[in-house]
Amino acid sequence: MNKFARFCASTAALSLAFLAVVGPVAAQDDCDGYRYRYTGAFDGVDVDYDVPYGENINVNFIPEELVLDIYTPSGDAEEARPLVVVAHGGFFLAGSNDGVDVVPLCEDLAQMGYVVASMSYRLGVNILGDLPTEFVKAVWRGVHDSRAAVRYFRKSTEFGNPYAIDTNRIYLGGVSAGGFIAMHHAYVDEQSEIPVQIDVTEAGMGGGLEGLSGNTGYSSEVHGVFNIAGALQTTDFLDAGDNEPIVSIHGTADETVPYGEGFISYLGINIIDVDGSSVVHAKADEIGLENCFITVDGAGHVPHLDPLNPQYYDLTLSTVAGKLGEWACEDYVPVCGEYDYTAETSVTGPMRGEGPSVFPNPASSSARVFATFDHDTDWSLVNAMGQTIEQGRAMAGSRVVWSSLPSGLYVVKTNFGSSTLVVAH
Repeated sequence: MNKFARFCASTAALSLAFLAVVGPVAAQDDCDGYRYRYTGAFDGVDVDYDVPYGENINVNFIPEELVLDIYTPSGDAEEARPLVVVAHGGFFLAGSNDGVDVVPLCEDLAQMGYVVASMSYRLGVNILGDLPTEFVKAVWRGVHDSRAAVRYFRKSTEFGNPYAIDTNRIYLGGVSAGGFIAMHHAYVDEQSEIPVQIDVTEAGMGGGLEGLSGNTGYSSEVHGVFNIAGALQTTDFLDAGDNEPIVSIHGTADETVPYGEGFISYLGINIIDVDGSSVVHAKADEIGLENCFITVDGAGHVPHLDPLNPQYYDLTLSTVAGKLGEWACEDYVPVCGEYDYTAETSVTGPMRGEGPSVFPNPASSSARVFATFDHDTDWSLVNAMGQTIEQGRAMAGSRVVWSSLPSGLYVVKTNFGSSTLVVAH
């Protein structure tokens, strides 16, 4: 399917019927219907590398500095942006915050308008110890580090908010081992849930739920989780009190982290039984937790890294970005699955004398269609028969939204004599 056809099909699939309104589209000023969903929102990305956020004792009982690579959209003047913290994969033995599993995702999400932080965390599994226990300890170190990373950004807002983040819109996600970290961060939230394998008197393992990796005294709460090919030690951690929504993508032929319930293996040795994404989302459905789960039939571990199926990257990014945009912007159309995140439109509106900017255009007949005006004007929506379907008054910078336009050709006219053709099919 070509990009245009895929865009039309995916728009139809993800759109819901809404009443037409006049005025700003979303409660948040930054939610313009395009930002946080499309990589065309910004032309480039700036990166601050190796920003220290904490320190803790690693598996070798040596203090280890923890760092972030922080991605921001170039030239962005927004003062309160959603933050996405990302944890890389590597079986808790390898990988890095500048790895190929996370950098493209960070760059694309930043071009959509997010602040994105790729975090390092303490690696290492003591293969000379009891492997199930050592694996749980490795996950727990990562969780303590992710909590310190989130706290770092909350702390930063009290010192000038240098990354211009909105602390009410903080999201955490990860790939493989990073998915383990993200889900345990969100759903292991009671002292009674601390795994029995954790000895809190051991160096690097203390500090209870929050750990001692830095920035104590600040909240590590997150407002949503994305999981790419990760798992939970057990879905018993999920209960009706959990309210962090989750989106996951997982290949059915994953032989590293089970798609369902199964063992994590190392060098052919079964280490620990875990609950993969399909089990996690079944439990989420059971307890009424908001969730979205995309299955990639026949795909192996971390589908978006599959060189033979580059389309899996598009599926992964749009699945993640679709939900992040929905969580960040309360009026955004819900999305669970693939859409064309590269679609282009003008966010700032047309020049005076031109017609309004309309997006998406062409549109599915079931789509929610946005018209942006850059000046005060009367407007009318006219069908191919010359009949006025709707009309009203728009202020500069405001949006008009139409929903479920019947298939056909339309023209948006303004009292400046300008017009824009709209196609619904």
